[in-house]
Amino acid sequence: MPSTQILSTTQQEQYQAIDTPFLYVNKPVFINNLNQLRQKIEGLGANLRPHFKTLRSLEAAEFLLPTKNSPVTVSTVKEAEALASKGYTDIIYAVGIADGKLPRIAKMLSQGINARVLLDSVEQAHQLNHFCGSHHCQIPALIEIDCDGHRGGISPEADKLLEIAQLLTSGAASFHGVLTHAGESYQCFEKQQLIDAAQNEVAAAVKAAERIRAASMQCDIVSIGSTPTAQSYQNLDGITEVRAGVYTFFDLVMAGLNVCQLTDIAAMVVTSVIGHNPDKNWIFIDAGWMALSGDRGTAEQPKDCGYGLVCDDSGHVLSGLQVITVNQEHGIIQAVDGSVIDLAQFPVGSRLHILPNHACATASMHAQYHVFDTDPHSDNDGYEIWNRVQGW
Repeated sequence: MPSTQILSTTQQEQYQAIDTPFLYVNKPVFINNLNQLRQKIEGLGANLRPHFKTLRSLEAAEFLLPTKNSPVTVSTVKEAEALASKGYTDIIYAVGIADGKLPRIAKMLSQGINARVLLDSVEQAHQLNHFCGSHHCQIPALIEIDCDGHRGGISPEADKLLEIAQLLTSGAASFHGVLTHAGESYQCFEKQQLIDAAQNEVAAAVKAAERIRAASMQCDIVSIGSTPTAQSYQNLDGITEVRAGVYTFFDLVMAGLNVCQLTDIAAMVVTSVIGHNPDKNWIFIDAGWMALSGDRGTAEQPKDCGYGLVCDDSGHVLSGLQVITVNQEHGIIQAVDGSVIDLAQFPVGSRLHILPNHACATASMHAQYHVFDTDPHSDNDGYEIWNRVQGW
């Protein structure tokens, strides 16, 4: 967990010079998160296709993706364009495609970028074929599979699956495979539940691919993934790749699912104390929803963490303290265990760290990440600024 106690003197000065609120990234924790999942997935015989949606930083991509040809997933065309501008060539845009975005995809293809799109309807398949025919291009597509009724996608048993695959195979576009996301895993609070969700995700994707192949069509990519299931796979036979994103930073939602520990959370918001209300036992901070986000992802979990757990400026969790309310630029900290806060321990101007509920949402509130390398063997000066790719 980020700790200013182990920052060098120079890093301490850099840390203190940054105006609050800001997003603090502990680089060694971040790197460890990347390495652990890659080793697990590759050890099970599949490729890791990390999701860029959490980080959205080209500086971070240098650590996330080993080579320019490494597979990556994005949630916006803007992310894909940013990665393409730096020479990354293997991209899946894993949100259902709208025909208005197809010109941007086609432009990347013309630049030598293998940018694939996602769809789950006959209408989208017809639109894609029409665009490709009219513009003399061949955009590769994946069919989204619904493995758990969570959101979009087609049942692996649906007749429509083969209809769409046939349209793409015989039309002007190109059919590359199937993709699914186990959204139900975010409601699994026991280890066996997560294992079952992971196995179900694998089974659904493999079944869809087998049906397509049995109908004499090629299905090269069988793509699955979510951070909870990625930590829980036992067998990946028949799967070509796994996608996950929030594992890079982790957050309180993931800790609540027991797929990480609080010490695995690599990003947190640094905030300043700006006042107190002794009558209400409150501490005011300069981090509201514009810094923390309004995400309440832990509200339905066994442990509700409010708008974030509170740590001291050394990164140690302060038991019982949570951000209970956020306004645009104000946050309110209270002791949810009923204890009386010794406000003298939190003077105006002192700094606190807030662990985020949802790393993707919190990171999205910041244009830059302040990255501190606490590894004493690091070759650099131990402090970097990573810029975030904004927009859609």
